[in-house]
Amino acid sequence: MHILAIMGSPRRESNTELLLDATLRGAAECGATADKIVICEMNINPCVECYACAVDGTCPIPDDMSLIYDQLVSADCVLLASPIFFYGLTAQAKALVDRCQALWVRRYMLKCWQPDVASRKGAIIAVGATRGARLFDGVLLTAKYFFDAVGVQFADQLLVKGMEERAQVIDQPGQIDEAVELGRRLACP
Repeated sequence: MHILAIMGSPRRESNTELLLDATLRGAAECGATADKIVICEMNINPCVECYACAVDGTCPIPDDMSLIYDQLVSADCVLLASPIFFYGLTAQAKALVDRCQALWVRRYMLKCWQPDVASRKGAIIAVGATRGARLFDGVLLTAKYFFDAVGVQFADQLLVKGMEERAQVIDQPGQIDEAVELGRRLACP
């Protein structure tokens, strides 16, 4: 199994990244390989709704997203990780998600790409500072449609509340263990 791990936090060594890395360790225990994309270190512009992708499924915006499309298409598993910003994904992660309109066009409008969704998995890691009852509602809905656009089935999730301090998850080994277990669930037969 090959995993495309998308780290959507705007800062490195965050709770989100620590949980994502733990998930990748768990998946590696089962023989999975991974590519990790750190969005905050890339140049990914937002979608401008120009509809140029409707011609051939290619986005014309010249930035680093062009490097990611093939990875999204070929991955066995897409793992999206983001802290919660105003009950949603970070702006960095949302820009990447929105730019997947080109893949949605390939799949649903042009019908030139028909992924084997049953064999491909998607999972989300979301980390929030507060403990609101509906903290993850927006992120889960966005993830559902993102995974559909990139041709993976929404297979699993790790939702963590109450992480107010940077790298706070280190002091909560149970959360790290849950992340490792998520990786095993995704990659082990």
